[in-house]
Amino acid sequence: MTDKEIIFRPIGYVHVDVEKVPRHWTLSDVVGELIIEPKYQEGLKDIKEGDRIIVLFHFHKSPPFDLKYLKQKPSHLNRLMGVFSICSPIRPNPIGLSVLEVLEVNGNKLKVRGIDMYNGTPIIDIKPFVVPGASENSPRK
Repeated sequence: MTDKEIIFRPIGYVHVDVEKVPRHWTLSDVVGELIIEPKYQEGLKDIKEGDRIIVLFHFHKSPPFDLKYLKQKPSHLNRLMGVFSICSPIRPNPIGLSVLEVLEVNGNKLKVRGIDMYNGTPIIDIKPFVVPGASENSPRK
């Protein structure tokens, strides 16, 4: 197997008026906006207030990955852990995931709660948060 380059282009960016964000979305009440590129706006169809969405994003402020980061000590724990068992932004592929609550949809902007991303964070993708066992037509909360 060869190393192949994978290229992602942002579909939008995070806009938030805070300088410090919680370390994880489960600890966040921060409200901000996901501003989606206008060419992708139609992809927001059927996202509505009250929905929960999964946002995949790029940890654009993280240092380049080095093998020395395969084990890291999370700030809230006092022991080394494998990078794939923690939510560190320093990863071989700096991709983050947050589950956010949609408060409002206005054109190409989603007002959301639960942000743990910095202002200007590139958004890679948005997916519905589906409750396990829920039927396809049930609310996605």
